[in-house]
Amino acid sequence: MPVLELNADDQTVTVSAGCSCAELYAALPPGLLPPVPPLELPGGVGGLVTRGGFGQTFFFPADVLGLTFAAPSGNRIQAGGRTVKNVQGYDLTRLFVGSFGVLGELEQVTLRLRPGRWLGWAGPGSLPDLKRLPPQARFAWLDGAAPPERQLRVLFSSPPPAPFIAEPVEHLEDWTARFPAGLGVAAGPDAVQVQDARFGWTDGAGRPTVPPLFQRLADAL
Repeated sequence: MPVLELNADDQTVTVSAGCSCAELYAALPPGLLPPVPPLELPGGVGGLVTRGGFGQTFFFPADVLGLTFAAPSGNRIQAGGRTVKNVQGYDLTRLFVGSFGVLGELEQVTLRLRPGRWLGWAGPGSLPDLKRLPPQARFAWLDGAAPPERQLRVLFSSPPPAPFIAEPVEHLEDWTARFPAGLGVAAGPDAVQVQDARFGWTDGAGRPTVPPLFQRLADAL
């Protein structure tokens, strides 16, 4: 079962790593938004967590409250929980988010939900514009390899100020065919298909270089 537990009162949801973004959205009541864009991305929710999110203008790991994963050693590790302050010792939840699978294979994850409704906008823009968006902007990225096709796309969780005129987002956009080999970090600017504040993303690329200290942590789990 992809969606394992929904608590609308506490504004949390727990899903399996194999839960697709569409399955997550279908399980949520109107007015509650996950920290996941309304895009069907390769690998679904689990893939998004291991990549550290996509296009978000907020600190994505803070909205991942807890997770369970199988370390390379075979140990099954549970980190965090359903509350924000649920950390003793190393904060493995935040270390796992964006680890690209180095720390292990994700099994399930608990996400924070927030009130709102997605509104979309697209227009001309550049990479610095990603850092100058109003606080209502929750996701933003440059779509397209190069001008004039490239656009700045923004998802707002509430009506934005002028000059943005955003329209309600009624359906998820399916990107699985766009990235059939998986959403990976681009090796160079020529390979970029979409660009967010962290990475350029392209089809089928691998993960970034693993720092030695982080690899030591993975080996110790």
